Amino acid sequence: MKEIIRTPENRFENLEDYDFQSNYIDIDEGLRLHYVEEGTGNKPTVLLLHGEPSWSYLYRKMIPILSNNFRVIAPDLIGFGKSDKFVDKKEYSYQKHVDWMSTFIKKVNLNNIILFCQDWGGLIGLRIVTEMSDRFDMVVASNTTLPTGKTPMPDSFLKWRAYSQHSPGFNIGKVLDMGTVQSLSEGVYKAYNAPFPSEEYKAGARIFPTLVPIEEDDPESIKNLGAWEKLKSWNKPFLTIFGDEDNIMLGAEKAFQKLVPGAKGQQHKILHAGHFIQEEKGEELANLIIEFYKKNTTANNA
Repeated sequence: MKEIIRTPENRFENLEDYDFQSNYIDIDEGLRLHYVEEGTGNKPTVLLLHGEPSWSYLYRKMIPILSNNFRVIAPDLIGFGKSDKFVDKKEYSYQKHVDWMSTFIKKVNLNNIILFCQDWGGLIGLRIVTEMSDRFDMVVASNTTLPTGKTPMPDSFLKWRAYSQHSPGFNIGKVLDMGTVQSLSEGVYKAYNAPFPSEEYKAGARIFPTLVPIEEDDPESIKNLGAWEKLKSWNKPFLTIFGDEDNIMLGAEKAFQKLVPGAKGQQHKILHAGHFIQEEKGEELANLIIEFYKKNTTANNA
């Protein structure tokens, strides 16, 4: 029997700037996923996908601004936030995360999606974009990539992967703090640790860095190559916004700009921020998404 655990609800009480209503949906037998939904359903949908080892709390600064213009959906990946967590690391895989999020999109019936994806949000979300392209209208990629093993990962990533496997405590708040230019406040630090009251809750967060395909013969590298081929014919609007202090991802934006037709002529940005760009530039990101949407819908309607 697969052991599934849920973080006690009291861990999420009185979190700084996070008072959104909780929504839950079963995406597999006995597996419950949490998501935030704000704004009205008759507007275009912005889907906010987080990465490792954060959760929808990362989007708390963006959701209120975006919800004035869009229907906003911010899920917690399985193993993170208020979503269910497997105790056994072996229950997690790259493909399972793609499948879980694909199921979520279908069950909630999301269409006309503007995807904002960062870190693993891009590794998962961009695969889904190429598999369910009719549901997506625009993409904003931030501090992310689709690794294929053809480009060696920087030493900083290898050190991070080793830390995730061997750090005795694996302090999630510390990881977020290390990935930002500005230091996190005590309240924010606490919020990022909230989903993980003990080690058994951290299996998904622990295993994620090892699931990044860094060898060309990795089956997920091969799938990502296929996704890149489809992105080479993606003509819908595609924007990159990266942080200049992200020493793992900075530079990855160039591949999107070069290879994705929809990225041509867009106002790509490099902001002064670390890896967790939403934490430091949330309000600016939200406004850039709104500008991106308006620019491209106005152009299409002209």
